[in-house]
Amino acid sequence: MPRIDIVLVSPLYDGNIGFSARVMKNFGFSSLVLVDPCPIGEDGEARAAHAQDVLRSAEVLTLEEVFSQSDMVIATTGEVSKSVCHSMRMPYYSPDEIRELVRDIDGRVSILFGRENWGLNNREVERSDVICTIPTSPGYPILNLSHAVGVVCYALANLPRGEYLLASREEMEYLYRHIDSYLDLINHPGFKRQNTMLMMRRILGRARLTAREASTLHGLMRRSEWHIDPERSAHGDAGPDEDH
Repeated sequence: MPRIDIVLVSPLYDGNIGFSARVMKNFGFSSLVLVDPCPIGEDGEARAAHAQDVLRSAEVLTLEEVFSQSDMVIATTGEVSKSVCHSMRMPYYSPDEIRELVRDIDGRVSILFGRENWGLNNREVERSDVICTIPTSPGYPILNLSHAVGVVCYALANLPRGEYLLASREEMEYLYRHIDSYLDLINHPGFKRQNTMLMMRRILGRARLTAREASTLHGLMRRSEWHIDPERSAHGDAGPDEDH
């Protein structure tokens, strides 16, 4: 199974951190990551109950470190886009659908949970590969942080052993930079650039590319670049006879 990191971004209350550690251990998870957390005091330790080991082994990382160390980043959000024309929080998946998405992969999957008062911001969501939302009653859709962690952990419990490695974060970011450069070459309209790159991240994020597949996409773009502009040298561009 993939390594699942439960990442709490700027949690405000140590009780919620403790409860999150407890529910993680209930479902067999132990990798808790804290980004800019509040101090953990007696309340947090008490709420963790018999999951003190999860709480005390929690990593404190920056968000940059989380993204750089993860093969896939999943952002949880209660607010979703209402139309496919707005790509920031679309498409989105339920926790059960996330299970199907990650069940066959091997690698490090980080699941981001936002602040208790306003969740994850747009930049944090934009950088993530996949969007997850928990279906709730419209009469009261807001979940407590630790309850949201519990729902996701329940859905992902007892995953089978992963069968193949994902392309690394470094490999995927290099691919995104290549796509961005390719848009320059084909004179893609500037006003569409941000949304196009966001959609590329969503499409390729849920595609779960291997390193070989990412390399093949590079090769296809390089071959196309050579035909568009043979003098182009960026990215070590391939000639028409290069094998990929």
